[in-house]
Amino acid sequence: MTVGKVKSEEKSQQSQTQEMSGLSIPLFLTVLWFLLLRPPPCSSSNILVVPVDGSHWINMKIILEQLHSRGHNITVLRSAKSWYIPNNSSIYTSINITMLEDESDINYYNKMIQDVMECRTYPTFIRTFCQQYLITSMLDQAHKILARSVATIIEDTVFIQKLQDTKFDLMLTDPGLTIGMLLATYLKLPMVFNVRWINTGEGHFTIAPSPISYVPVSGSELHDQMDVLERIKNMLHYLYSAIEQHLIINPAYSDLLQRHFPPGTDLLSLQRGADIWLFRADFVFEFPRPTMPNVVYVGGFHCKKAQPLPAELEAFMQSSGEHGVVVMSLGSLISVLPRKVTEAIAAAFAELPQKVIWRFVGEKPSSLGNNTLLLEWLPQNDLLGHPKTRAFVAHGGTNGMYEAIYHSVPVVGLPLLFDQFDNLLRLKVRGAARVVEAYSLTKEDFLGALKDVLENPSFHTNMQHLSQLHRDKPVTPMDTAIFWIEYVIRNKGAPHLQSAGFHLPWYSYFCLDVAVLTIAITGIFIWALVFVCRLLCCQKSKRKMKPE
Repeated sequence: MTVGKVKSEEKSQQSQTQEMSGLSIPLFLTVLWFLLLRPPPCSSSNILVVPVDGSHWINMKIILEQLHSRGHNITVLRSAKSWYIPNNSSIYTSINITMLEDESDINYYNKMIQDVMECRTYPTFIRTFCQQYLITSMLDQAHKILARSVATIIEDTVFIQKLQDTKFDLMLTDPGLTIGMLLATYLKLPMVFNVRWINTGEGHFTIAPSPISYVPVSGSELHDQMDVLERIKNMLHYLYSAIEQHLIINPAYSDLLQRHFPPGTDLLSLQRGADIWLFRADFVFEFPRPTMPNVVYVGGFHCKKAQPLPAELEAFMQSSGEHGVVVMSLGSLISVLPRKVTEAIAAAFAELPQKVIWRFVGEKPSSLGNNTLLLEWLPQNDLLGHPKTRAFVAHGGTNGMYEAIYHSVPVVGLPLLFDQFDNLLRLKVRGAARVVEAYSLTKEDFLGALKDVLENPSFHTNMQHLSQLHRDKPVTPMDTAIFWIEYVIRNKGAPHLQSAGFHLPWYSYFCLDVAVLTIAITGIFIWALVFVCRLLCCQKSKRKMKPE
């Protein structure tokens, strides 16, 4: 072998080594970055889960899938009459229990729509109280049923012993229903909430200071810029919620708490005892407000990149051309509107140049146009993430609103129940949605709202801005949720994050005892000062009288 050939081979090997070294540096940095951002591992643990059915289950299921992928053993307590929570699953073991009875039938909520529409005919100031009264009637029955359900579970000594023998490390529950919270406290388990709503409304009002001068009470349909009349309305809603909590909800559990829990236990103290609140909220969507150290914000954690659509659906999307597609869905709970409303919606859709995909259950509207495709189920996230989608017609459920923000799709809102009115108001205030009323909906009103959202570029621009803010995070909401769940498991709770204010009596919390003491000391000081002055004046006057 010649010297030149040897030198050539050495140079070739050297250059290959340099190339490999150059490739290994960015690869090393990528792996290091992934390890730093990835939640720290947690050994396999036993997690007890009590979810809420309907759209709430969608959120819980996604978290359970992630926990299962990390090796955790999951047991789900579900109702035997569950709508969406399957009995058999590859990611968890299920146990059937009694939760709600026939009052929770889906038809109950469809009937409630009619009552809400009647409330919407009232003046603006009054109608929110009418809607709140309907919810109060529902809560009155529901909490009595829940209290009986928990009593049945706790008094089943064989079942309780089985749970205790499993040695669960954590209770993960949605406090929209109180079963998980009460059971976790009884079993003395660390507790994590997957939460947005609790008892009388939005969960912040239970856990965090909530100045009603600028924090709107749930159900009030107010924003954070209130005039005097709106602040009066907000105050009345706050008082209504307080009365509802203490006179309707709490008494439903009084007998249960007296028989099975330590003396002095009340529902609010048990709720505030949760170690971590995984709050399904993002201040891109919510109005800014005070919060607490054990509240972790994971709003939109269920959102993900769009997946390819089935071939037929993709062909329909592509057939829309440059006009694009409008997607309409009213969520998992309510899928049927009054006939006159569906006819008005179908007639408005028929006049659009866009194609329409409508999640629809019921009798086909007679005014349906050739451009509209009716489906009993649709891949909502994938459709909203499709480049052909131009607008989203929605009832205002939280899941759908975050998916619309994530994929930057402007919204035409058709609120029907519960928090949907407040949710759509938040997008409307930010210039990303138009809202129409179902009770008075006409073809002209709905068509006008659709054309405004489709043709006015400000709606899309504003939604794009919200989407950018929502995505601009150092760690994804899902990774944040998993980290804090495993944090509680590793540390057997997080009591160091709980405020001491929860253990103070109400008069100490509001410093009324300090105020009374201050007033008393001030009063005594003024009385003493007056007494001394009068005494000096009397002595001076006696001295003047002696020479006379």
